Order: sequence, then structure tokens, then C-alpha cells
Amino acid sequence: MSTVKANLETLPRGVQVALGLGLIALAAFPFVGTDFYVQMVTRMMIMAIFAMSLDLLQGVTGLVSLGHAAYFGLAGYALAFLTPQGDAVSLWWTLPLAVLAAGLAALIIGFFVVRTHGIYFIMVTMAFAQMVFYLFFDNKALGGSDGLYVNFKPSAALFGWVPFDLDNKLTLYYFTLAALLLVYAFLRRLLWSPFGRALAGIRVNEHRMRAMGFGVFAYKLSAFTLAGALAGLAGYLWGVQTGYINPELMGFQMSAHAIMMVILGGMGNFAGAIVGAFGFEYLLHVFKDLPQVGNVNLGKHWQLWMGLFIVLLVTFAPRGILGIAEKLMKRKDKTEAGHD
Repeated sequence: MSTVKANLETLPRGVQVALGLGLIALAAFPFVGTDFYVQMVTRMMIMAIFAMSLDLLQGVTGLVSLGHAAYFGLAGYALAFLTPQGDAVSLWWTLPLAVLAAGLAALIIGFFVVRTHGIYFIMVTMAFAQMVFYLFFDNKALGGSDGLYVNFKPSAALFGWVPFDLDNKLTLYYFTLAALLLVYAFLRRLLWSPFGRALAGIRVNEHRMRAMGFGVFAYKLSAFTLAGALAGLAGYLWGVQTGYINPELMGFQMSAHAIMMVILGGMGNFAGAIVGAFGFEYLLHVFKDLPQVGNVNLGKHWQLWMGLFIVLLVTFAPRGILGIAEKLMKRKDKTEAGHD
């Protein structure tokens, strides 16, 4: 599957309407869903932010990273280290600091990895992520394999005034939804900016962009850093919701999940990353709850069913769910035009 052919930047009108209805459904969901499902959808939105951050690299710039989860986990650890044992810490300085820490780590790592290309880029990103993973996994001072707890959710207090309370599940839900919308709006604006067009050009033909005088290294490093920072935002929100951070959040499996989310939804438009994140998390829930048939526990082998599903999707619908929707819209328009 080529990155160029799999890319879908312009969304058909029907898909835009469907996404609008999905946003309305998200806004209304807490009024009809139970606490369990509200928390599950909150987690889906956090993963959607994570998937969008990777889509900036994979779908827009054409850089496939197997170590993107490192920045997700680093921001969560930053929150855990900044939160004292017996009191809440301020949201207003820990959030930007955690995002900055993830972005700085991405800048340092990216300085080395964006000099590589193709399979070498993929392997080096994974190597750096594994280094970060084992740094935390093997170090008791950093929490070790047991991880760290975030005992108190960050406080939104401003000079004694508390505009909202993240301890409230409903408030956290809408705070995460607002973050999701802001990240999506920012990335869509970025996609059609001169910077975004340069990144798309690098994806299509890096050598031609370099011959035209573009500083390809600087563009790729900027995209890598920004993607790491946005992954950090998702990791911070994960730490806030779950109250627990462990090295597994930096592992290869988490990075692979993000890649599958981007592929599942459709690359290069960010809405696909959102749809893919929701679809992946839902399928994860479905496959894990599969019943036992005879002596075989189907739910225990959920990775097998998820893998088969992704293989079939990539084979028959390389543009993901939004690509399928685009084809259906075009077919419908042709049918209506034929009747006229």
C-alpha cells in the first residue's frame, strides 16, 4: 500500500455531514450513557488525539514511526513526577510542561532519526523508543515495571477560582472533547497551510522538494517534533483519566495500535484518525468479549482477529473506513446521475 494512494485529504460532503452528526452524538452521549461508557468514550477520544498526532507523520509527511508511543508515555510520566503525593497540582502549568517535555524528547530523537529513510527510519524510531521503554522499565527511581500512580487529578484553580473540576467524570469528558476538537481544527488548518503543503510534497517526492530548494530536513524535524508534542497531550490526558502510568504505554504495542488506528480510518485527513481510533477501540472491546467455543477461548486470542481484520481492510480498502465512505458516495452520485 503506497502512502500516496492511501492518502485522502479532501472529505466528500456526505462524509463531512456524517462527521458532524458524530460530533453531535459525542456532545450528547453523557446524557444517555452510563459512567462506564462515558469513561470508555473519553479513552477513545484520548486515543483519537494520539492517532491524529501519528497521522501528521504517517499520513501527511509519509514517515512511518514504530516508536511514537514514547512521547505519549513521557508526558504521562511528566504528570506523575510533577504531582506531589498529598496534593493536586495545577493544570495550567503541568499540561504545557508535559507537552513541552514530549516535544523536546521528539526534537532530540528526531534530530537523529529524520536523517534516515525508509526501513532505516522505521527501525531507528523503534530502537529509540525501546531505549526509552527500558530506561523506565529497569529503573526503580523512575517507577520501574510497576509504574507510577497519579493520586490527584490536576486542579484547574485560578487565583482561588475553580472554573471546572476534572475529578468530575462529565467535566473530564467535555474537557477531552474540547481538546480533541482543538487538535483537529489546528491540524486541518496546518494541512492546508504552506507548511502542510510542503510536508505533503515531501511525502509524494522528497527528492523533488529538495531540488526545488525546500529545507526537507527542517520540515521533517518540525513535523516530528510537533507530532511528539501532540502525542504528549494525549499521554497527559491518559494519566489524568486513569491515574496510572507504566512503561507499557511507551512500548511497541502501543505504537502499533496507533498505526492500526490511522490505517483503519484512512490516512492524511485527521478525521480518519479519529474514526480509526473509535473503530479500533470498539473492535478491541468486541474481540475481547468473544465467547468460548468448545475448548477455545476466542476472546483470549483477540490479537489474531484484530490482525485478520486489519489485513483484510488493507487488502480490499487501502484508504480505510473514510475511503470506503468516499467510494459509496461516488457510486451513489453516479447512480442518481444515471437516473436523471
